[in-house]
Amino acid sequence: MTGHGAVPPDPQWPGGARIAVQIVVNYEEGGENNILHGDAASEAFLSEIVGAAAWEGQRHWNMESIYEYGARAGFWRLHRMLGHLPVTVYGVATALARSPEQVRAMQAAGWEIASHGLKWIEHKDMPEEEERAQMEEAIRLHAEVTGARPRGWYTGRCSMNTVRLAAEEGGFAYVADSYADDLPYRARFGDREQLIVPYTLDANDMRFATPQGFNAGDQFEAYLRDSFDVLYAEGGRMLSIGLHCRLIGRPGRAAALQRAIDYMAGHEGVWFATREQIADHWDTVHPARASGEITRPTTLDRETFVERFGGVFEHSPWVAERAWALELGPAHDSATGLHNALCRVFRSASDEERLGVLRAHPDLAGKLAQARRLTEASTAEQASAGLDALTDGEREEFTTLNTAYVEKHGFPFIIAVKDNTKASILDAFRRRIGHATGDEMDEACRQVERIAELRLRDMLP
Repeated sequence: MTGHGAVPPDPQWPGGARIAVQIVVNYEEGGENNILHGDAASEAFLSEIVGAAAWEGQRHWNMESIYEYGARAGFWRLHRMLGHLPVTVYGVATALARSPEQVRAMQAAGWEIASHGLKWIEHKDMPEEEERAQMEEAIRLHAEVTGARPRGWYTGRCSMNTVRLAAEEGGFAYVADSYADDLPYRARFGDREQLIVPYTLDANDMRFATPQGFNAGDQFEAYLRDSFDVLYAEGGRMLSIGLHCRLIGRPGRAAALQRAIDYMAGHEGVWFATREQIADHWDTVHPARASGEITRPTTLDRETFVERFGGVFEHSPWVAERAWALELGPAHDSATGLHNALCRVFRSASDEERLGVLRAHPDLAGKLAQARRLTEASTAEQASAGLDALTDGEREEFTTLNTAYVEKHGFPFIIAVKDNTKASILDAFRRRIGHATGDEMDEACRQVERIAELRLRDMLP
């Protein structure tokens, strides 16, 4: 849910391009549900027949001919239109096997042929082992038909296991079963980080075949142009465009696609690329980290988590213990995320427990500091503001203020030293000592949270 955050990484597209435009041609015709293919019913998805139902045990002649149009006519129209551009084909293995002339044309154009699974069917209810076996067979058949195994994978009609299975297979430069970002990102599955090059369902001609979709070509054109304009203005983004031979390949829609492509090509700094090229470029510019370089707090067992983060709130490991039991995920593996989790525990604690955290903090430049008995974090923090090198007069003033403050409020004066100088600390000390104790406890708790945040920033990204 966090992703690249407010400031995405610079993809450094080749030639200083502002945007990468990635065109996908889905080749599914011949891989759809059909009793001729051993399926239980006819196809019912993504055709001119919106809301079509599967016909159990029967062939659906109208549906078959719509799909056949994609192979017979639509593909060749797209090939003539896009043959000069880098394109990624999502090729269903069984469809490719039934279309040798189209495969030859894809290869002649230099298009990347990624795998779109063994068959163009639903996988949501498929047992995991069956899906794994179909993935292996798709790779085998793809290599047999095209001469090389696919480097990219996209199931589309996937299950909750699909992306993990593709990552575990271990041979894909990227997986595309995600719609979560405008840039590539990495997802971890066990010890493996898999590069995800996300796809699109909005800048996609499939919306000609769904409710609340595109009714006319100019709507699709306008949507593609607006998508391009926003991403181009932002810079450093990727625009995915999804096409289907039987949909955009119809003449009344193809003209709109041509106009949109011409519009994009008319701009400076546009990199048309295959998904494979984008994945390889990303791996070069933003390589995967070795597993030993990755600190993921939410993967730690309770004992290790508390050992590592139990001192973030001074001498109060119970904060980390309770935070470990929260619903933590990848969003909490950063300094900001883990700080939020720890603060939730601190804020929901009893007044007595929070007071205990305040009292666990040492006096600034007090006796513990002089005796060198501060925690490592507190020692570094006090030194950062020069509190380890006070004049006799400064030390005397700190001692006087510390004593008066504790006598009045019942806990030490607390301030995020790293945010301050020696002068600003003394100024805050003199000002805050006169506050009401309730107000000062609220301020001290805010400062404790800030100190925890600064400590976590030294420990985590």
